[in-house]
Amino acid sequence: MCERDSSDDVLRGGELSRRQFGTLGLGAALAAMLPAVTSAAEVSESEVEIKTADGVCDAHFVHPAGATAAVLVWPDIWGLRPAFRAMGKRLAESGYAVLTVNPFYRSIKGQPASRDDAFKFAGTLSATTHVSDARAFVAWLDAQKAVDTRRKIGTTGYCMGGSIVMRTAASLPERIGAGCSFHGGGLTTTKEDSPHLLIPKMKASMLIAIADNDDQKDPTSKDILRKAFDDAKVPAEIEVYKGANHGWMPPDSQNHNAAAAERGWERKLELFKKALA
Repeated sequence: MCERDSSDDVLRGGELSRRQFGTLGLGAALAAMLPAVTSAAEVSESEVEIKTADGVCDAHFVHPAGATAAVLVWPDIWGLRPAFRAMGKRLAESGYAVLTVNPFYRSIKGQPASRDDAFKFAGTLSATTHVSDARAFVAWLDAQKAVDTRRKIGTTGYCMGGSIVMRTAASLPERIGAGCSFHGGGLTTTKEDSPHLLIPKMKASMLIAIADNDDQKDPTSKDILRKAFDDAKVPAEIEVYKGANHGWMPPDSQNHNAAAAERGWERKLELFKKALA
């Protein structure tokens, strides 16, 4: 999805509240919206900068004290913001070293100021930038003391991040052990660089969580994915989350669905527990 004319890619309160989403107070409020982690690990978090072939990416890194498996997070079209920092921290409290990146670092540090900017910046990205960024971010993770390089890496993506997850898993099959796409856009297209065509290159176990209204608009996409995963013998859980519309996972989305978000969260943790052991 993530289409330019979609009304789903909107945050709570609309565009004019974007600056408010950058405040510490609202960041804490968003974190409070997420259920607490049972026996949560104490974590350390920081803002980091990562050199890539095209510049310097600003990112959020949060991890427990001991070395553990890493997870690379690709945000939706609204970019790196308090909601994704909160989700990253929650995942780290479950025992992972989590890096959440700014996918638009070539254009802007931080988050887009408007919906128009978000779509403009998204238009500057491509399959080539997705892969080059994935390699740079995984290399950075592997250099951190908080990351146990004996364990596979997981990656998750939301909206436009779903296709980047697919390309990450395909371009780094020896390192990526699990990938999750939540209301991912553009997973199956008619273009030569469609993400689903990369499935034979993957070795990761995959979770593809599809929004109900995305499935209604493109009901054949899930079938194309199922066939591609089956043909390549790549393990994949593909499910349409009935009643959950595009953007249901982040707590600052106007379509946030708490029950469906928790189901997606639990399925992700189950997959990581098996695939990143």
